Amino acid sequence: MRLLLVGFLCLALSTFLNAQDSSNERDNTPKYSNEFMNIGVGARSFGMGFTAVSFVDDVTSGYWNPAGLNSMSSDHQLSLMHSSYFGGLANYDYAAFATSVDSQSKIAISIIRFAVDDIPDTRFLVDANGSINYDNIQFFSSADYGFLASYARELPFLGGLDFGGNVKVIHRTVGSFSKAWGFGFDAGVQKEINEWKLGMVVRDVFGTFNAWSHNSSEVEEIYALTGNDVPVNSVEITLPRMIIGGSRNFELTESLGLMASMDVDITFDGKRNTLVNSELVSLDPKVGIEADYKKMAFLRLGVNQFQQIKDFDGSTSWTFQPNMGVGIHFNELTIDYALTDIGNLAPGLFSHVFSIKVNFNVEN
Repeated sequence: MRLLLVGFLCLALSTFLNAQDSSNERDNTPKYSNEFMNIGVGARSFGMGFTAVSFVDDVTSGYWNPAGLNSMSSDHQLSLMHSSYFGGLANYDYAAFATSVDSQSKIAISIIRFAVDDIPDTRFLVDANGSINYDNIQFFSSADYGFLASYARELPFLGGLDFGGNVKVIHRTVGSFSKAWGFGFDAGVQKEINEWKLGMVVRDVFGTFNAWSHNSSEVEEIYALTGNDVPVNSVEITLPRMIIGGSRNFELTESLGLMASMDVDITFDGKRNTLVNSELVSLDPKVGIEADYKKMAFLRLGVNQFQQIKDFDGSTSWTFQPNMGVGIHFNELTIDYALTDIGNLAPGLFSHVFSIKVNFNVEN
């Protein structure tokens, strides 16, 4: 137990110190850099208010907490997910595969894509004669990609503590106009103590740096005419983020079970619109529950995204994002569905989320 606490504290201290080392750059650091990597994956976690770091135990651990890979119930798992945002304008897709290395370690590969496709390029709509020619309209995509390579291992000398890490590559494109490449690391731990599952993950442990390059020649002329600044090559920094969580299972009857979970996102990139915030750190809590019938059918509810909204009359009020989901597990197949932002309390975040998971070579 003492070793577990020491491990947690060391990882938390490392995150805090890295964030402090970046404090001089904070004023020039985008607060929501690489935010597409914080949307989440898997309809199960979406339905539970985006909680996961303590109980995740499948292929999606490669995203939520790589340490959870070591609790996979099968030798191999495949997961796919799709959702749309803003009335189908933006599409969010995820695919991952995980496999066992040996009895104490697992690996996984995950791919995330968030994109707005078929954006019209109207720069050449008006030809040299001053005539409008719709055939001159071309289309491009603004797409963000995340590639994760994950490794998890049980550490027997720390009382069976599960540890995992990610190496991640970021690629972002805006048609032929701009592109960026980034590189970073994540690390996480999980441990079960007295029927409680505890987890912690640190994303962008040392900061993730996106190197942007711009094809200025394509937009220089039109930007000059419209009075906009021509973009220049630059580096965008994503500061560390820490997520801690806890969960517990309850057996209500022989057939009915219940799990309650809570995660807290801790960010160090300045004051955010969260339930608890300051110039140094912001805390964003999330809670969820999952009821199951014989581990075959699931009903999920969750709440997250607590924010303070200012009305037109100057008054303020609190809002939040409620979510729900259902799932079914049959043999080696699991199908999950989630409806995020029930009642559309947070405009623009409403979405249907579908995901499937397939097990191969289930261990008995």
